[in-house]
Parts: sequence; structure tokens; C-alpha cells
Amino acid sequence: MFTLPFPSILRAPLLCLGWLLLCVFPASFSLHAAQEAEDLPGGARALLMAYPEQLQEFRGGKLIWRDGTEMAYDDGRPQKTFAERFNGASLRDQMLLPYPLGRTYPNPPGRDVDPGRFRCEAFFLKMYGRSAAEVERNLVPVVWMPQSAPQRLRVTRVNGIAGRLEAVAADLEKLSPEIRKASLRSAGTFNWRTIAGTERLSEHSFGIAIDLNLDYADYWRWGKPGADGAVSYRNRMPLEIVEAFEKQGFIWGGKWYHFDTMHFEYRPELLIATRAQQK
Repeated sequence: MFTLPFPSILRAPLLCLGWLLLCVFPASFSLHAAQEAEDLPGGARALLMAYPEQLQEFRGGKLIWRDGTEMAYDDGRPQKTFAERFNGASLRDQMLLPYPLGRTYPNPPGRDVDPGRFRCEAFFLKMYGRSAAEVERNLVPVVWMPQSAPQRLRVTRVNGIAGRLEAVAADLEKLSPEIRKASLRSAGTFNWRTIAGTERLSEHSFGIAIDLNLDYADYWRWGKPGADGAVSYRNRMPLEIVEAFEKQGFIWGGKWYHFDTMHFEYRPELLIATRAQQK
């Protein structure tokens, strides 16, 4: 056992002095931690801030979950194509495109600019459930638009999402009837399925997404592309509704080149990353 090379009468004062120095000058005793903080990618930091109940730290290029699971942040392939990122996103890819907060956003969005559509599927499977049965164990009922047009929906309680969706509805109820009507009659929440035309799971599979009124919906697959193959952007969803969702950590599919204007999904990491960049 380590012992101080001083008379015993001096040991207690020296130990007290040591603890005092640690309290007053903690930075000098945590160079390793400081170095790790410097090496922490902004996207990984946003993920840690967004999901503190599940994620513990970033170490050695990996996100460490609170149960000890390690998940690589980067797959070491920086030059992936859009299709490669869409179909096989790493966590770095997931955080690659900044999400434009608020009413000011590129309209129409740039070619293949889909902030939030690059999703590391392993991350969401780990977070919310690896099967429909696992996800369903955490689904709880939410009454959507309880004052205007009550509708019972099911969403996950993980990360407090059910409560956040109730908070969105409460804010939407305060909007004028003309604006609010676009949020009535939800087209659905939980549905374990793949995204149309792909083999990837929709975020509806995890109970973290909601589609709104089909009468106000526009979707990139419903239109005819131009001669150059470009998607023709269209939106009828009031931005007041978008702001209410973003306030609670949801992103909107209307800010994607491959737009889906009735679609909202809980992705607070993207909003946190955007706010950090704006400071």
C-alpha cells in the first residue's frame, strides 16, 4: 500500500491540502478528460445531450450506452454517396446535415439535402426496440388534439416522447382554427413497416413519428420529376405547426429535398446541434 514519506503527524494536513488543490484547480488534474472533450465531435456531443438516459459518454471513437454497449460513431467512409448514406448511415452520417430551425429554411431544399433522413438504424433499434413486440411494450396512449378533434394515438414513452407530443397538441390548440385544421385527423403514429421503396425501417416503427392531416400533405413520390430528374417541391403545412413540433424536439419532413410534409419525428439531437452552431 502507498504511504506518504513524511512523519505521520504531517499526513493529515497534506491530504487535506491535496483535496483542496483538486477542488480549486480541477483542470490541472484532468488533462485526459480535457483532451477527450476536445476530441468529442459536435454530433456526438449533441447525441449525448439529447439522450442522457441512454447514452453515458464518448470514448475511443465510440458512443458508450449506459448498459455498456459500444457503438462506433464513424464507419471510416467519408466519401459515401447519398444512396450509401441513406441505406447504411453511420452515426456520423446521421449528424452530417444541419437541420434548419424555424421558418427560415431553403425553399426548395437543395438537391439531396435531407437533414434527418440519414439514420443509423442500429441506433434506433437499440433505443426503442428490435421488433414490433419490443417497441409495443413501451407504447402508451395519447389523445391528440383533445379540444378540437380528439383522436387516440399510440407513441413510445421512451425519452418522454408521449408527453412531448401532448405538449405539441396543447400548443396547437392555441392556434387559429384556420391554421390548426391542418393538424387534425392524424394519419398515424406507430406502424412497424419499411419506408416506401426501401428495405429500411420507417421511424413510425419505433413509435417516435406522427403523420398529420392527409388533406394538407405533400410527398415527393406523388409528383412527377422534371426532365433532369429533380423533385418538384410543394408544401401546404403551416409553419406555425412546424414551430410547435420543433419546440418539443421533433423535426419536419417538409425541410427535406425528398419532402414529406405531413411527417414529424422526434430527433432532438439535430435541433441541439443546430442551436450549438448558431451560438
